[in-house]
Amino acid sequence: MPDAPRRLVFSDVDETLISGKSLFDFLDFYFAARHGTDGTRHAAGTRRRIAALVAGGAPREVGNRAYYEAWRGERLDVVTAWGATWFEQRRTTPGFYLAATHTALREHRKAGDRIVLVSGSFPAVVDPVAADIGACHVLCTRPEVRDGILTGAVVGEPCIGEGKRRAVRGLAEDYPDIDLADCYGYGDHLSDLPMLTEVGHPVVVGGSAELLARIPGARVLPVGALVRDPGGVGAAGR
Repeated sequence: MPDAPRRLVFSDVDETLISGKSLFDFLDFYFAARHGTDGTRHAAGTRRRIAALVAGGAPREVGNRAYYEAWRGERLDVVTAWGATWFEQRRTTPGFYLAATHTALREHRKAGDRIVLVSGSFPAVVDPVAADIGACHVLCTRPEVRDGILTGAVVGEPCIGEGKRRAVRGLAEDYPDIDLADCYGYGDHLSDLPMLTEVGHPVVVGGSAELLARIPGARVLPVGALVRDPGGVGAAGR
């Protein structure tokens, strides 16, 4: 049996571990490739709808649900396969991973910690990233599926904001010998605050002033460098 982990290390994905926004990048990638011009229009319309919701003051959770509505009628197996294709293309792009977080998570793994990705994105996008960096768990938004087809709804609540807090607490119950006060969390946005305040060692990636105002004792991880050779952690985790 593998050694028991020393700690859990929770990390957001978009703009914390990777430099971009995976949800929207994959939306554009998939619908253009699968549905051509109509797909491109569909993706653009989805972006506009979500932008309007956010501009109108809607919570990010509302925008997250609106995002998944765009996938209604798509086959899960096809979306999953395209997610793997998307990742294989993106991971070789210079700057896909943020070097500071990428390196920090690798060091945690070497120390015997267990990596957990926590994201409002969905398995088709997050699972390939998790496999590449050697993460043991993925806590993310789960689209509803019926007969292999995405319904446009999500199962439970989106893994955004307070949803991240509840996801972290739920996983921690599976590790009764680990105290969250000994664990780490990495995030870049105010929506990561509920997750970061659950752990004893919060790390603000990029130095968000809003986050630091809420957790002034947090460590700051600068993001000046980008990973140009993404092979290190991924090669070790395969």
